[in-house]
Order: sequence, then structure tokens, then C-alpha cells
Amino acid sequence: MSLIRLQNIRRQYTMGAETIHALRDVSLEIERGEYVAIMGPSGSGKSTLMNLLGCLDTPSAGVYELNGQNVSEMDDNQLAEIRNREIGFVFQTFNLLPRSNALRNVELPLIYSGVDADERKQMALDALTSVGLGDRIHHKPNEMSGGQRQRVAIARALVNRPSIILADEPTGNLDSRTGEEIMALLKALSQKGNTIFVVTHEEEVARHARRIIRIRDGLIASDEPTPPGS
Repeated sequence: MSLIRLQNIRRQYTMGAETIHALRDVSLEIERGEYVAIMGPSGSGKSTLMNLLGCLDTPSAGVYELNGQNVSEMDDNQLAEIRNREIGFVFQTFNLLPRSNALRNVELPLIYSGVDADERKQMALDALTSVGLGDRIHHKPNEMSGGQRQRVAIARALVNRPSIILADEPTGNLDSRTGEEIMALLKALSQKGNTIFVVTHEEEVARHARRIIRIRDGLIASDEPTPPGS
């Protein structure tokens, strides 16, 4: 059974008298452990697709199954539960709490999950160690570099052991060398069996993935393995 199955997904918005067709009949399947890049120009529908995959939005029509569950018909509370249990998010702007240290930032999803304090601390420490920040657990975001902050964000995405990690322009606020380090980290995580989506408009970033899905005008324009040697 595929980890993710989208079947004839449509998403439209009404803006005044105009109807925007953000996604127009998208179908795809993602297996557990895949590393996928989603690409497309501004307004193509790639952000809408990411929001649907991340259970931040629901489709206007069609079926979305995640881990065998039909999430396309869930209410807001059910979607919030799925997001916390199944999905880890990594954002371009890191989205860290500025007054909290790295350990506390990574613990946050576990607090929402009701994990007890000792177990929470150990899980957060393990996640930070897995991204190479075991020696920075007491540092606050303003005491770390951009690359270190993004590593904290990745540790936070990993800590609940989610089914999928969704990274939205994860290198957008980083210099090219630090961006390469973050992409190498995501690649290493995918090789350990994590299912990873990277939403990007940069070819160099997309080439780190093993499969590239290109969206244009709300449709899948192409869905191909990354060329060898990329």
C-alpha cells in the first residue's frame, strides 16, 4: 500500500466573482521512503499541493489517503491530530521560538502529543544529535547560525517520528554552502528511510531528490526520476 495516494484532486477558491482553479485533477502515489521534489513557477499550484499533503487544507474534490486513512474528509480537529502525528514541517524562515533554547524548540510537538517530560527531553536530545547539534541544545536561535537554526527546525520535524517530512524552500534563507549542507542532511535522512518532500523553485535543490514532480497551471506537467549523476 502506498504511503500517499492522491486521486483526482481538485482545489478551487472563490475570490469575489472569480474562481481560481489551483489544482485541476491531480493524481499521484508516493511510496514510503521516497525523496521527492515538487517544482513549479509562482502560481502553479505547488504551494496548494504542499498544503494538501501537509493536511493544512482539504481538497474541493477527489481523495487523499495518507497511511491508509482518508484525510480528504476530516474536520479541523482530526486534521490537526494527523499533522501532529504524521507530518513534520520544515520552513524557509525556521519558525523557532526566539526565547527558547534548541531543546525546548524541538520538544514542542511532543508537548502537544502529551509525552511526559523525561521521555520528551530524551527524544528531543536524540533528534538534535541526529542532525549534528547534540552540543548546541542550550543555545537559543539568536546564538546560532542560519544553518544551525534550520537543523533545529529539521530536528523538530523529526522528533515525533512522522510518516513524512515536508520542507518548504528549506535553503531559501541560507547561503549556498550552508544550503548544500542542509540538502546533504535531508538526503542522509532519506537514506535512513524517512519520506521527504522538498518544495522548491531551484533546480540545484530539486536535483538532490530522487524524483521530481513539476506542477504547471494546477496540473502535473511531469513526474520523473532525477537524472543519474545529478
